[in-house]
Amino acid sequence: MARISGVDLPKYKRGAIALTYIYGIGRTRALELLERSGIDPNKKVKDYSDDEIVAIRTAISDGERKVEGELKAETQTNIKRLMDIGCYRGIRHRKGLPLRGQRTKTNARNRKGKRKTVAGKKKVTK
Repeated sequence: MARISGVDLPKYKRGAIALTYIYGIGRTRALELLERSGIDPNKKVKDYSDDEIVAIRTAISDGERKVEGELKAETQTNIKRLMDIGCYRGIRHRKGLPLRGQRTKTNARNRKGKRKTVAGKKKVTK
């Protein structure tokens, strides 16, 4: 099993698809990395030799983009910075609401979480 950037790549998938299991690598970047490494994108991961795995690792590390933990850490730092400066997006992050102008009266359930039922008004008895 090939382990690249701390991720076990699935054995029975093509290389171009398997590389997308690494956070920060999509289809286009996966094809670009395989081309730079000189590996056929249709070749399955189980058929990779040790030299090919090393070539992919070096192509990822030589790249100008970050992947996996480094990229996740940078994203979290950016979100924390927005929250610290108290800008609109930072406040929305803090409250757990959508950031980019979506409606919240209906929908937005993924971001807001499970519904919290509020009791209705009680009738006043005389």
